Amino acid sequence: MEQNKSYFGEIAGAIKTLATGMKVTLKEYFTPKSTEQYPENRKTTLHVAKRHRGRLVFLRDENGAYKCTACTLCEKACPNGTIKISSEMREDPETGKKKKVLLDYQYDLGDCMFCQLCTNACNFGAIEFTNDFENAVFDRDALVLHLDKEIYAGGSLPQLIDGGEEQTIGKFNTRTK
Repeated sequence: MEQNKSYFGEIAGAIKTLATGMKVTLKEYFTPKSTEQYPENRKTTLHVAKRHRGRLVFLRDENGAYKCTACTLCEKACPNGTIKISSEMREDPETGKKKKVLLDYQYDLGDCMFCQLCTNACNFGAIEFTNDFENAVFDRDALVLHLDKEIYAGGSLPQLIDGGEEQTIGKFNTRTK
């Protein structure tokens, strides 16, 4: 059932709608903002959430050896085939038993959806996402990483893994380097 409004009733409805929109706009205009000056001040004021998913890395033990057992659970859990694992069975000379050995752990950062299904599927805690986000390259082939061959030494920025600088709402983060 449609109401028949007069010409002036339509104008009053339009003004009411305009006032509602202006109220929201003015309210947002006066709320405090936080501005990150990037890339100029990224080394001193950048704040990145600790749980931000930036790239996948291998976790290593105190000896520097990776924890991956080449079980391929992460590869099977990946919805778009970002992870490719190559492994082979080798006989352990001490025990004489055959053991699966990781040959290559290939991770395509350019295709990753950052869904974290691979880290949830890993029963050995061998992989995790870090909040390192500066992964821009000019060649797409450089985004294909071999995690078993690289040792991740932390983010490209200081304190990045810990979340960087503390974020203050309502303050412009414009400290110079």
